[in-house]
Amino acid sequence: MNIHGVLVPIVTPFTATGDVDTQTLAKLVQVFIEKGVTGIVACGTTGEYYTFSPEERELVLTTIADAAKGKVTLVAGINSLSTDHSIELAHQAKALGYDGFMLSANPYSLPDQAGIIAHFEKVADATDLPIIMYNFPARVGVSIEFDTVAHLAKHRNIAGVKESSGDFSHALRMLQANFDEFEVVCGCDDQPVDFFFWGAKSWIAGAANVFPAEQVALFEATQKGDWDRAKALMSAMYPAIHSMESGNYNQKAKAGCINGSIEVGSVRIPLTAMSDEDTQAFLALLS
Repeated sequence: MNIHGVLVPIVTPFTATGDVDTQTLAKLVQVFIEKGVTGIVACGTTGEYYTFSPEERELVLTTIADAAKGKVTLVAGINSLSTDHSIELAHQAKALGYDGFMLSANPYSLPDQAGIIAHFEKVADATDLPIIMYNFPARVGVSIEFDTVAHLAKHRNIAGVKESSGDFSHALRMLQANFDEFEVVCGCDDQPVDFFFWGAKSWIAGAANVFPAEQVALFEATQKGDWDRAKALMSAMYPAIHSMESGNYNQKAKAGCINGSIEVGSVRIPLTAMSDEDTQAFLALLS
């Protein structure tokens, strides 16, 4: 599974009546492929997967797979409160043609590190496809600590960790560890230059819904050692990225989708739409 480059945890377009807009979703996938992304992450946090019915989840996964299979890497988010349910979601995604999975620790239950290890190992033992662990303690409630990562990195089916804690010291320790056949993936929209400078090769970024071409260009600049260009690209994106990280992340990912050029509808409850004033203030940061 190739994850070197930029992977987009794609937003889910909704119609005015709140249904999944499969036509726009397929169009988005095509645009991202044209912009040069390495892969698409379906049913991620930015995709509002937690609002889907089982039928909608299958519809979203199928629509993305039909549009992208064989063209870019396909990763399915398989987060769940239940470890056994994550295994069911993994089997579903594999059957639909996905190349691998992204999986967090179980939300809400607040497992200790032994429980986190048991969770990931049970899912990894149940599949032959690679798993990218997802460390996002602000959402999940617990962090995947360094020693836990070091242990799980040895599993044949655990291919990496998307590091979204915001603690770059934690990320740097993992990058310095040089785990064998294991990727430390940038999961912080405002830290890619730091990650790439220290050897990371992958960026899974919700802001890629807004800046796909720019983020691909940033990655390519870092791989050529052109740090001045990388800094310039990041500086241009930073006001919007900082705004996204400061609140209403999903709303802004949708409002600014591919620099505000594609209408993908609003968010679903429990998220609520931004005011027109706030939306226009965010869009002004894209120009």
